[in-house]
Amino acid sequence: MRVIVSGFPELRGNTLLERRRYAKESYDHFRTALMWEPRGHADMYGCILTPAVTPEADFGVLFTHNEGFSTMCGHGIIGVTKVVLETGMLPMIPPQTQVTIDTPAGLVTAYAKIENGHVQSVAFHNVPSFVVALDETVEVPGLASVRYDLAFGGAYYAYVDAEQVGVTCTPENYRALIEKGMAIKRAVMNQRSIKHPFEEDLNFLYGTIFIGPPIGRGADSRNLCIFADGEVDRSPTGTGVSGRVAIHFARGEIDVGQPMVIESIIGSRFTARVIKTTRFGSYDAIIPEVEGRAYITGKHEFVIDPEDPLKDGFILR
Repeated sequence: MRVIVSGFPELRGNTLLERRRYAKESYDHFRTALMWEPRGHADMYGCILTPAVTPEADFGVLFTHNEGFSTMCGHGIIGVTKVVLETGMLPMIPPQTQVTIDTPAGLVTAYAKIENGHVQSVAFHNVPSFVVALDETVEVPGLASVRYDLAFGGAYYAYVDAEQVGVTCTPENYRALIEKGMAIKRAVMNQRSIKHPFEEDLNFLYGTIFIGPPIGRGADSRNLCIFADGEVDRSPTGTGVSGRVAIHFARGEIDVGQPMVIESIIGSRFTARVIKTTRFGSYDAIIPEVEGRAYITGKHEFVIDPEDPLKDGFILR
């Protein structure tokens, strides 16, 4: 994940959703320049730091990807918490430092475990997550009838058993996962409307999450998220995992505090659990905790030459 710490123009708005809207309308060419080639790639993901909009928050974030601006990102929260603490942007207080972050989906609180001056792991308490529907079916061109669950964990996802559509959540199925994931996403979007309890800007299906059996020892299952314009998440997907625990809790398959270890397509892991139950609009909801690790890979300064015909980037998918 690329964390933009400076150089991005000031974003206007009193809420993160207003700033997200302003960024889409005024600075989308900077998003494409930073996410697409030659500075990024088709599956690049980013995070823009912005001042807080609530008294509780330390700062705000906007998340970016190949298609636009996201509403919440779990691996983004883990990564940006690592960055702001290990670069000294916020003080690091052992053994645990709390970082509170405004996101377009709401306020998120991260807890960084500190050992020997480094962030060893980050757990965050996400926005209220809830189930919209269980065991729905949709007709998908080329796949016939597909069964799915629909849940929100900061964004809306359709959850599908990978075996049902003849794929596994492994790298060799990468292309088939993209094609089938996008076909399912489009079919669900055509079948039903998505309505957030409070914010119209969140009324959209972000992606399809395929679920499969674990490969690594000690994991409970595997996630593969196809989102935006066929983008593939390399992490287990923090918002997707939040929706997963909401689904399992609604089915009575896990209790409050019971951990689940979920792998990604490359074997990285998040541990998730239900912290408590709540109400969110008309929904029975949960507050999920998701924990993972991040590593800083470099510090970069990008130049955009106004005479470069490819200054705004390009994408090959």
